[in-house]
Amino acid sequence: MPQKNKALCSIAFLIFTSIIQSCSTSKDTITQNQSFKDGDILVSSGSTFAFGFFSPGNSLNRYVGIWFNTVPEQTVVWVANRDNPIQGTNGSLSIEASGNLVLRDLSNNRLVWSTNISGLAADSYFAQLLDSGNLLLLQGLNQSTSRVNLWQSFDFPTNTLLPYMKLGVNRTSGHQWTLTSWKSRDDPGTGDFQDKLELNSSPPQFFLFQNSEKIWRHGPWREHYLSQLPDTSTGYVFSSSYNESDAEVSLLYGLPDPSILSKVTVNESGFLEFATWQDDQRKWLRFGSFPNDICDYYRQCGAFSVCGPYKSGEFECQCLPGYSPKSERDKHSKNATNGCTNKLTGEQFCGNISSVDVEFIKLTSVKLPDTANAIGNRTMGLEECADLCLKNCSCTAYANAYTDNGGSGCITWYGDLMDMRQLSNAGQDVFYIRVSQSELAQYQKNSKRSESKRLIIILVPSVGGILLLIYSTWLVLLKRKDGQSKADDCTDKKALDLPTFKMSSISAATNSFSLTNKIGEGGFGPVYKAELATGQMIAIKRLSTDSMQGLVEFKNEVILISKLQHRNLVRLLGCCIDGQERMLIYEYMPNKSLDNYIYDGETRKGLNWRMRFNIIIGIARGLVYLHRDSRLRIIHRDLKASNILLDKEMNPKISDFGTARAFKEQQLLAKTIRVVGTHGYMAPEYITRGLYSMKSDVFSFGVLILETVSGKRNRDFHPDQDHNLLGHAWNLWNEGSVDRLIDELMEDQFPALEVERCIQVGLLCVQRRPEDRPTMTTVLSMLDSTNSVLPQPNQPAFSNTLICVENSLNKMRRTNGITLTVLEGR
Repeated sequence: MPQKNKALCSIAFLIFTSIIQSCSTSKDTITQNQSFKDGDILVSSGSTFAFGFFSPGNSLNRYVGIWFNTVPEQTVVWVANRDNPIQGTNGSLSIEASGNLVLRDLSNNRLVWSTNISGLAADSYFAQLLDSGNLLLLQGLNQSTSRVNLWQSFDFPTNTLLPYMKLGVNRTSGHQWTLTSWKSRDDPGTGDFQDKLELNSSPPQFFLFQNSEKIWRHGPWREHYLSQLPDTSTGYVFSSSYNESDAEVSLLYGLPDPSILSKVTVNESGFLEFATWQDDQRKWLRFGSFPNDICDYYRQCGAFSVCGPYKSGEFECQCLPGYSPKSERDKHSKNATNGCTNKLTGEQFCGNISSVDVEFIKLTSVKLPDTANAIGNRTMGLEECADLCLKNCSCTAYANAYTDNGGSGCITWYGDLMDMRQLSNAGQDVFYIRVSQSELAQYQKNSKRSESKRLIIILVPSVGGILLLIYSTWLVLLKRKDGQSKADDCTDKKALDLPTFKMSSISAATNSFSLTNKIGEGGFGPVYKAELATGQMIAIKRLSTDSMQGLVEFKNEVILISKLQHRNLVRLLGCCIDGQERMLIYEYMPNKSLDNYIYDGETRKGLNWRMRFNIIIGIARGLVYLHRDSRLRIIHRDLKASNILLDKEMNPKISDFGTARAFKEQQLLAKTIRVVGTHGYMAPEYITRGLYSMKSDVFSFGVLILETVSGKRNRDFHPDQDHNLLGHAWNLWNEGSVDRLIDELMEDQFPALEVERCIQVGLLCVQRRPEDRPTMTTVLSMLDSTNSVLPQPNQPAFSNTLICVENSLNKMRRTNGITLTVLEGR
């Protein structure tokens, strides 16, 4: 949206808000003799928060809640009747004689919600909204005399933590302060994700759950911060506080500058997000989101294994010093995903109590292990802690419980050490693991060797830079000369395991890459049609020197697709590397790619419904093979119309696996800092966080379905002005006129129910939340069956204004290194 329009929208919103507030109750209290109805609003004394009735997103249901009063986009922070909405505007809130704040639906006098407290005999009760966002139910003679706090909204969080709200457990009453996600942006009901404290460990720990499954563990408290979260001791927006006593265990955060609006939210997709309101940019700025990468997920690696940033040729899980992978197979590959075992026997590990045989290795910048198998002691010092661990053969590690004043308290671990990861905040977390003296000596030797290597890495470039430049120049000239003298073929033949083609053969088959043989071009470079001496027709993908697909992507595509065999995947025949030239040789597809048909007015006329449906089914079968049935589980990551090739019978074949990734058998999710893909096809979690999974391909497939049915590009404008194809389809679905989405150039007679079923499946695939999207196996079943009842879709991602999506993507290009393919010719 242009800045001028944004400013006008913001001004209009503020004017509208002020009109509403001036026409309704705008003080900050509700008294006992007052009826608070739909349309009335409480505003805190400093105008920071508002309280009243609202409808979230596209919902027509009415809820009572609290939101930021000065933020143009309504940001709700608390909901009273989250699981019990009111139909219509007949809701009324009042303080009854019992002292309870009660919400009723006056259309049937139904009790919707109540504070459910037992009041004391008093002359009056009243509710007050504070400038902290806390709604209080108070008891007293009047508002100016002594009063008793009977109830407060801060004790019953929904999905948002505000400054000075508690997260934790009251040990005396058993009451828990937890955050629970909304079901969706249109439904504030109790969702699947919850952030809460567990007391059955020492020290207690906070976890993010999906239903009953732990998906992320906060690190333990480290004086001013939780491990893995920012150090908030000095110079930071937040200042955190932790309380562990016999009465309660709780965590809260404050703001040194009260003018800053902030929130911590468990969102509908299962992420704990930290955000502050940026008034100059008129939006919430997220500065933290957890889980942040694959290593954040709970127990991503097995016992005694540390998860670290993924490096090419390595597994993300590495064994602790003194440990090795459990199975013999994993030992050879150094894969610690399934956990590690001690290199020593139990007797050797126990050693001599006088510490002759046993030592401890100090590890830094590692998230402390899960304390489920630990014991904490607040008063014991580090030396006593080490001695305690040494004397117990079951003790595997120890650490200070707190980092304040140089370290205090003691944690000792017994049995498996779980859920560790490398941290970037070096030196903040320190713990000691039990090893033999020989292992300690080897570790120190390796550490010195690593220091020496680092020193060499620093010195060599500065001393030998000129020599390196001269050598590099000579090497380039030598390779160029060698490339002219003889045709090269694919490097590392054993790894690529493919037939190789000589450059001379490729050049002859393409008439020296003549323009008359060129059949398409993408972000990677041109594609040529060629005929070999044997008469076989082939397609040659020639990577340009400035291609977005480099040598890594080239080898990735060769290795992945050479292992895949399916009628709906394009067949790779071979490859060729000659000097700087890199080429892939595919089977020739005479009908080119799908984008040549569904967007062009002339070719669309010849694309009847049966052909379109067969293309949709074929793509679905190809994806089911990639996700479930192939030797490797493959995520394509760049599924789009130009990457769907069509053979002479118009059968679809998925192509271009340069950015595809293979998943391990149990892996569900991965994260990348280099987001690559095509505008209009990428899932929201991939664009915003770099998270990709099979559900990312499902989203892209949903876009393809809607494009194939409508004959329109997703990123184009549509009849309802600002919306892209997803938003246009969603509007038509809600209006019950989805038939208007069908391509007007399609034949007159077609099975309307089958077409509308495809549209519904497409909308199910492009839902905002990955967990709401079906798997490709389910999608194929939905498309093949005409009898099963399909679920109702939720609002798609990116269904609002196209301009907003453009602006968001442009910013991500600048800040996150996002790579978007926009050339779609084939």
